Amino acid sequence: MSTPCRRLVFGRRCSSVWGCLALVLLGALLGEVQARGQALRLRIHPTIGLQDTTLNESLPGKRGMCPTRLDFLLSGLALRRKDGTWLESQDWYAYVSASGRMTAEGTGTPAGEYTGLRFRIGVDEAMNQADPHQHPPGHALNPQTNGLHWGLMGGYIFLALEGRWQNGDKDDGFSFHLANAPQLMTVEVPVEFQGGRPLTVDLDLDLARVFQGIDLAKDGTSTHSREGDPLAAKLKDNIGQAFRARRVSYDVFQTLATAENAAPLPAGTHAFTPAITQRFPQVKLPPDNPLTQEGVALGRQLFHDVRLSINGTQSCASCHDQAHAFADPRQFSVGAEGSVGKRNAMPLFNLAWHQGFFWDGRAPTLRQQVLMPVQDAHEMNEKPEHVCEKLRADADCAKSFAQAFGSPGVTPERMAMALEQFLLTLVSQNSRYDRAARKMTDLTESEKRGLQLFVTEFDPKRGLRGADCFHCHGGTLFASQPFGNNGLALTTEDLGQMAVTKNAADRGKFKVPSLRNIALTAPYMHDGRFNTLEEVVEHYSSGVQRTPTLDPNLAKHPEGGLQLTAQEKADLVAFLRTLTDEHFAETSRPATASAR
Repeated sequence: MSTPCRRLVFGRRCSSVWGCLALVLLGALLGEVQARGQALRLRIHPTIGLQDTTLNESLPGKRGMCPTRLDFLLSGLALRRKDGTWLESQDWYAYVSASGRMTAEGTGTPAGEYTGLRFRIGVDEAMNQADPHQHPPGHALNPQTNGLHWGLMGGYIFLALEGRWQNGDKDDGFSFHLANAPQLMTVEVPVEFQGGRPLTVDLDLDLARVFQGIDLAKDGTSTHSREGDPLAAKLKDNIGQAFRARRVSYDVFQTLATAENAAPLPAGTHAFTPAITQRFPQVKLPPDNPLTQEGVALGRQLFHDVRLSINGTQSCASCHDQAHAFADPRQFSVGAEGSVGKRNAMPLFNLAWHQGFFWDGRAPTLRQQVLMPVQDAHEMNEKPEHVCEKLRADADCAKSFAQAFGSPGVTPERMAMALEQFLLTLVSQNSRYDRAARKMTDLTESEKRGLQLFVTEFDPKRGLRGADCFHCHGGTLFASQPFGNNGLALTTEDLGQMAVTKNAADRGKFKVPSLRNIALTAPYMHDGRFNTLEEVVEHYSSGVQRTPTLDPNLAKHPEGGLQLTAQEKADLVAFLRTLTDEHFAETSRPATASAR
C-alpha cells in the first residue's frame, strides 16, 4: 500500500536559504514526513479473555497450561473499503513474537473510510517453497530473524505455540507448529477507521479462544501439521477466530526499547506499556524500575494520599492539579502547615525526557525528586520512614506494595519507585496541534501565522522576522534545552541554577519548561510573575533584561527587543493555545498501549 504524497507547507515559497530553513523546521514540527504521514501499525496483545497476559502465565481452567513461546508470520495485509472491496498490499510480511515483537508495520494507507482488515498467518505456497536466504538481514522472512524455517526440510512454520502444562503429578510440555498450505490461516477483523493519516490498530489475540475445545490429555501435546492431523485443523480454526479489534488510534506509537541490564518484572506483576507517539524522541525508561500495572496503580494511589504529609492534610495532587496539567494555579503553593513556598509548582507531564528536576535542577532524577517535597519543611514536612509506618498500618496499602514489588515491604525506596512509575506514564501528546500534524484537523490562519513566527529567526538583515521561540522550545516536546536565562529581572538572592552548581555562569538560569499545555499552567515563570500568555509574549517582545548570563539566542536581539506587532502577538498566542491537550487534562488514567 503506497501512494505518492506531495509536501506543502501552507502554500509558502522560500525566498532565501534562511527562509527555507524556517519552513523545514515548521514542516518537521508538523511531522510532514511521508513515511509517518500515512504509517499503519498493527499491535497485537495476547489476552486471556479480556485480560492482558504474557508468556509464562497460566491459563485458568487449563491444567496449569502456560505458554512459553508464541511466534508467527503474517502476510497479505488488506483493508476493506466501505463499498466492500479490498485494498490489497503487495509483498507485505511481518514476523510477530510474544517475546517482545508484537507489532507489524505498513505504509501508504490512502484516504477513505474502511470497515475491516484482513491478513494471513503464514505465507503462500510459492513463498513457502522459495529460497529463504534471498531475504536480507532483518527481513521478516529471513530465518535468522524469525527462527521459523524448517531448514533442510524446507518451508516455514507459520505459527509456533509452545509451553508447559500439568499432566497429573507431572510437569509436561506441548509444542504446536502449524505449517504447510492446508494450515495457511486467513484472519478477518471488522473495525472501522479512516485512512490517509497515521494509524495504529490494536488487536487482541485471545489465547483462551485458541485453546478452546482442546484437551491436551486427549488430543495430544504436539502437531507438526502433517497431512490429516486433526489437532492442527482444530488449532487453525480456533486461531482464525481468536483475533478481535481493541481500538483505533490516529497516531503511531513507539516500540519501547529494552535495556540490556533491564530488571525483570517483579513476581506476579503485569507489564504496563505507555502509548508514546513515534513523533517524540525515543524514550528511555529506568532499566531498574520496569513499569507494571500494579506499580503504576500504587504510584497513583500514593500521589493522592494525604498520609505523605505531616498532618494528613496534603497530597502531591494538592499542588499538582490535573485540570492544570498537574501544575498549581496559585503563584506559590502552600504547605501542609501553612508555609508559603518561593516557587511556582511546575506541571507534570513528559517527565521521561527531562534532564534535572525543580526550577534549579537540584534533583538529577525523578526518583530522587519525588520524596523531596515530602521532606521539605515548607511543603509536606514529613519523614519518609514515618510515612511508611502509616502505610504499613493499612493492610490494604501494604498488600498493594506487595503486589507491586512481588514481596511484602513498605519502604521509602519503594515509595519513590512507585511514584516514579506513575509519573512516567503522564504523557501529553494529543493537543489540537498534534491532531493537525496527524491530518485530523486544520489550524486556523492565525494559528498558522503563529507557528510560522514560532519557528522563524528574528534576523531582519536576512529578511527574517520571527519570534525566535524554537531555540529554547523546539522539537515535538517544545523544550529543547534544560536550563537557560530568559532575561527576567531578578533579585540578588534569586540565583537560579547557580544555587545548586555554585557556578557563576549559571546565575539566573532556570529550567526551561515545555510549552505543551501552556494555556493551562498559568501563572508563568519560576516565580509565577506573569498571569497571562499575553504578558509572557510581551516580555520576550520588549521586556528582556540583559545580564552576563542571558541566553545567546536572546542576547542577539536588538536592545529594544523584537517589537512584535499586535497582530503578531495575537497570532503567537493563538498558536500556543493549540498546544493544549484537553484529553490529558480531563482523563484520570494515562494512555497505555494495553488500555481498552
